[in-house]
Amino acid sequence: MPINILMPALSPTMEKGNLAKWLKKEGDKVKSGDVIAEIETDKATMEVEAVDEGTIAKILVPEGTQDVPVNDVIAVMAGDGEDVKAAASAGAGTAPAAKPAEAPKPAAQAAPAAAPAPVAAPAPAAAPAPQPAAAPAAQANGHARVFSSPLARRLAKEAGIDLSRITGTGPHGRVIARDVDDAKSGKGLKAPAAAPAAAGPSIAPSMSDKQILALFEPGSYEVVPHDGMRRTIAQRLTASVQNVPHFYLTIDCDIGKLLAAREEINAAAPKDKEKKPLYKISVNDFVIKAMAVALQKIPNCNVSWTEGGMLKHKHSDVGVAVAMPGGLITPIIRKAETKTLSTISNEMKDFAARARARKLKPEEYQGGTTAVSNLGMYGINHFTAVINPPHASILAVGTSEERPVVRGGKIEIANVMSVTLSCDHRAIDGALGAELIGAFKQLIENPVMMMV
Repeated sequence: MPINILMPALSPTMEKGNLAKWLKKEGDKVKSGDVIAEIETDKATMEVEAVDEGTIAKILVPEGTQDVPVNDVIAVMAGDGEDVKAAASAGAGTAPAAKPAEAPKPAAQAAPAAAPAPVAAPAPAAAPAPQPAAAPAAQANGHARVFSSPLARRLAKEAGIDLSRITGTGPHGRVIARDVDDAKSGKGLKAPAAAPAAAGPSIAPSMSDKQILALFEPGSYEVVPHDGMRRTIAQRLTASVQNVPHFYLTIDCDIGKLLAAREEINAAAPKDKEKKPLYKISVNDFVIKAMAVALQKIPNCNVSWTEGGMLKHKHSDVGVAVAMPGGLITPIIRKAETKTLSTISNEMKDFAARARARKLKPEEYQGGTTAVSNLGMYGINHFTAVINPPHASILAVGTSEERPVVRGGKIEIANVMSVTLSCDHRAIDGALGAELIGAFKQLIENPVMMMV
């Protein structure tokens, strides 16, 4: 039997990928572990290894093809002793893969009055957050059927869990007993479907591409197709704003002591053979450390919301937003509360360089318990950030600037930095969030306390 090579799911949220490059050609022999192709996900370019031995009989998806769904057949391999031509012929009958993405075509020019106006309609259901790649096969089909084992159906019924909310890990996404057990603790449990809009004032739907293009003169714009990263960012953040009840807490921090400590630490940094410092601490490194320690001091904020229960994390895994061409990514400093400032600094330099080259591994940017987004280097003094589930919080950090403050009845000049904490109100209440940002303020204003 020919061996089908499928588009792999390289991350839990991956639904489609771009086949960037084939490293093997038809007729090449491969062994298990050989790198055969490069796949571009929404966040990185990753190598795909062969899991079987044989000969590449037929490549079905040419390199450069975009938006290839996970589990689509991308090539066929003949096993040892099999006829390569026969395997290639069998592979030729496989359904064609996704075609390269096409840019939307400009609408025909029309008079301004002819542009269709948005029509009021019932509010659309909220878009769910992207699910693990195994989920599509396990979701309900057109007849609301979910593929599952008889035992899984019985266990789900006893536990009062809707099968359609359970991510299946069995063959072809089938829900099995183990998945039901995991769902009881909140693992692999999808968010419930949005309820139908209640009767009342309706919300106008988003304008279609055709409606938008009709508003502009043809030739007065250029259409730049969305890449996978931009689409994923749009989907995840739209889902977050729609499904996560945000609230915001802003506080000013006097970072005079921090700036003095930073200058002293950097001046004392050891040098390498080329007399270059082994590290250079930034204000953001202090912010990451302070946020990590603050979560340990207020452990009820170091959580993730699931429908099955609250996940209380033992360590502070802090994601840090890094800008890159076409979007952003949040590599994670794991167990940040246990790491020195120099270690955090060097990890972030490495992450930032590999993030911009799209060379991060999924385990380096997925998960985490909170995040930090710093726009201070752009001169922004205040902003709010959108929570990236499964986080329950994110800290938006503004620039440090000299401001007048009153101390002991006298006006003095201080270096002040404003920070805004976004919280998921399902997991963190207002008073609890205030405790967290208060703990952060105490640590960032007295950096020596981070070492205690």
